[in-house]
Amino acid sequence: MLTLISPMQNRLLAALAKPELERLQSNLELIHLSVGETIYESGIRQEFVYFPTTAVITLLYMMEDGESAEIASIGNEGVVGISLFMGGHTASNSAIVQRAGYAFRLRGHFLKTEFDRAGALLRLLLRYIQALITQMTQIAICNRHHHVDQQLSRLLLQNIDRSTSNTLVMTQQMIANSLGLRRERITEAASKMQRQKLIQYSRGNIDILDRTLLEKNVCECYWVIRQEFEHIMNLKPDHQTA
Repeated sequence: MLTLISPMQNRLLAALAKPELERLQSNLELIHLSVGETIYESGIRQEFVYFPTTAVITLLYMMEDGESAEIASIGNEGVVGISLFMGGHTASNSAIVQRAGYAFRLRGHFLKTEFDRAGALLRLLLRYIQALITQMTQIAICNRHHHVDQQLSRLLLQNIDRSTSNTLVMTQQMIANSLGLRRERITEAASKMQRQKLIQYSRGNIDILDRTLLEKNVCECYWVIRQEFEHIMNLKPDHQTA
């Protein structure tokens, strides 16, 4: 199974020029991540950055009363642990595995060394951070202004975009934690979407039945986030520009 996983399945790593990728590749460690696993906690020193391939990791802000809310989610389009190459060693959020799968782990100082070369990787990561900030902004807007049905549709579409399957393994409690909502509201929204034949939900498995209708149900936030990441990923690497 492990031999089927390649660094090129992470779109950031795949966008690197060959020299940059080769300098990192010997230090990349393939690991399996389980649902609910904590990658790092708020305020705790970080040692690694993670490049997901099939896993999805959610960044959560944990409040004093134990409630949480998603800040962003990161899959094969990105990297988890940006504070390590942005000058810090801790973050104000926690990173939890939302969908089990694989990721490549890299000690932060290796990426920081490459980042400090001020070459193509630096520019690519800065573009990625721009897209990540856009996602964080839109999620904040979405949580404040859009209905739970729209928020759930956004979360499902963002996750299915990172999957080769139309089935997601996500409990309602996990979704509630991500959206910062009570589980009862997620149950109500999921039941409504099931009646509309958008999804089929059973024992933590969510099957997307009609993506076209789900896209009609989602708010503008999904499209803003998606377009921003597609723009960043479709930019030509610096070594290819005229």
